[in-house]
Amino acid sequence: MEHLRAVIKVAFIGAGSVEFTRNVVTDLCSYPELNGRLHFALHDISAERLSWADRLTRRIVAQTGAKAEVSTTLARREALRGAAYVVNEIQVGGYAATRLDFDIPARYGVRQTIADTLGIGGIFRGLRTIPVAVGLGQDMAEVCPEAYLLTYTNPMAMLPWAVYEGTGFSRVYGLCHSVRDTEAFLTGLVGADPERVSFVTAGFNHQAFVLRFEQDGESLYPKLATVIEESPELRRRVRVELYRRFGYFPTESSEHSAEYVPWFMRHDGQVSRYRIFVGDYLERSEENLRELAALEQAISSEEPLGLELANELASLFIHSVETGQERGLHVNVRNGGLISSLPDECCVEVPCRVGSFGARPQPVGALPPQLAALNRTFLNVVELTVRAVLDGCRDHVYQAALLDPNTAATLTVDQTVAMCDDLLEAHREVLPPALLR
Repeated sequence: MEHLRAVIKVAFIGAGSVEFTRNVVTDLCSYPELNGRLHFALHDISAERLSWADRLTRRIVAQTGAKAEVSTTLARREALRGAAYVVNEIQVGGYAATRLDFDIPARYGVRQTIADTLGIGGIFRGLRTIPVAVGLGQDMAEVCPEAYLLTYTNPMAMLPWAVYEGTGFSRVYGLCHSVRDTEAFLTGLVGADPERVSFVTAGFNHQAFVLRFEQDGESLYPKLATVIEESPELRRRVRVELYRRFGYFPTESSEHSAEYVPWFMRHDGQVSRYRIFVGDYLERSEENLRELAALEQAISSEEPLGLELANELASLFIHSVETGQERGLHVNVRNGGLISSLPDECCVEVPCRVGSFGARPQPVGALPPQLAALNRTFLNVVELTVRAVLDGCRDHVYQAALLDPNTAATLTVDQTVAMCDDLLEAHREVLPPALLR
């Protein structure tokens, strides 16, 4: 059985990530059942970032006493060979590419907040990331076909879809915190007992919805409605407005949700009323760079690192498969009937049981029609972006942008095409040649 293997090789692709390498390694080193069995194989395309990740990982292993092996390589296939789990944390183009995703659309009047999942920024992050994700899937199909690909990289709804559609590899599971964080937020908001609350949450990544919210079998939605109606401040959140209009609470933050629909970002009054932080992700990225600098300084000192358990989703997934301790997580996987009102081939976010048997995504049936309709507007952009890369079709890039709700609410057709041309040229070095003129 898998959970009895003597050595558990976990490969980190994009290991120079500030957050995920530290959190996943710290969590895994905290499990006594895995002590002495772990091999962390670190890969990054940047030798500098890889050196940083190596020093960080070795410090964590030493500080926790986990007796884990650590190896580093600039060769991806070498890191993958013999891996049982592959944690994908890449950000193709880094902060410089993200800056372009914001700055060029802003010149055309397009506002964005996070710009990594949908919207014009999500489209172009997808265009430059999908080829790398597909290459990773192809390598895994050849080098470690029984491994699990646990991917944190956005755009989450695009990347697993592209991997299983464009390669022979299907054991790909997208992991995102938004469902877990939303369920905890709602539990606290209504003062419910976390031990007695149950949820059913499903949809697309960053546009999933809480379908059932119950305590002891009784719906907590009426109580939530009361809490919201009594709070003018809560009613100044985009996600609360979406809940009030569509009847189910969305899993993504208000800032991020605002750029998935056409009703907020275009209008100055709505941006003010709902306190939408335009350019939010740029500030977060700059904070990550400051955090990296602080962490590098800490690694260089002799003081113990300030390590905290994060209960990272990849850590919990690996622990459940290896020990047989069953858990319920949410994963992003090929639909294949899990949500009956959405196409089989798309990538959906659904509940999943994880244990020694592996991962078993749970079917949820049909979504309420208004939620399926919202998801389909998201699906249109996601599908065209995936097909643009897999089919090498530049026209699909324009079409994805023309169907994006926030872009369409802001620009004319000609302006949208011109913006895409500018972005294609700016990102030329990291885009598939078939998309370039």
